[in-house]
Amino acid sequence: MKAMLLAAGRGERLRPLTDHTPKPLISIGNTTLIEHIFSQLRDAGIQEVVINVHHLAQKMMQYCGDGSRFGLHIHYSVEKILLDTGGGILQALPLLGRESFLVMSADIWTDFPLQTLLQRRVRGAHLVLVNNPDFHPNGDFGLMNDLLTLRGKRFTYANIAVLHPDIFVEETRTIFPLADIFTRTIQQKIATGQHYSGSWHNIGTLDELNRMQGVS
Repeated sequence: MKAMLLAAGRGERLRPLTDHTPKPLISIGNTTLIEHIFSQLRDAGIQEVVINVHHLAQKMMQYCGDGSRFGLHIHYSVEKILLDTGGGILQALPLLGRESFLVMSADIWTDFPLQTLLQRRVRGAHLVLVNNPDFHPNGDFGLMNDLLTLRGKRFTYANIAVLHPDIFVEETRTIFPLADIFTRTIQQKIATGQHYSGSWHNIGTLDELNRMQGVS
């Protein structure tokens, strides 16, 4: 299975750090966010990685290179303009192939066991959900008999999913959020999910970054 890391955003809420440093290259302790994910991907047996880049793209590509120093093969999808999460994946599909692929945001810090997702060959989407953090108390999606729903108690999307490329076939837009694709797959009843109660952090604000620096 290939993996795609979403790394094109500007990281506005982490300014001024992200004015000169791509968000995935911010360090927690002695390790950058993206290196932590690289290690998890490698340990899970994933070698082929696609990264979308836009903000400070050259810095990202210079740092990560071809992936060889991380034990990976890295390919880049360069966005001339920000395409949002869904549009970014759509542009990168030629690099991802015709099989299901893993997608993750490059700004999360978690101990989720990625290897448990490798055998999933989904028709639509399979999402990892977590308990709602303070900054997102209302959550995103419900979970009923392993199917995602827009009703009932909601959990937060962990920014970890396995997707099949066919779920993008009907999309005619260039710029759009991945949430629109998830809503469509839920309506088509081809969206499944699982709840994870382990360690998970979205490094989206300076407060969260400082909190993580204190426990690293």
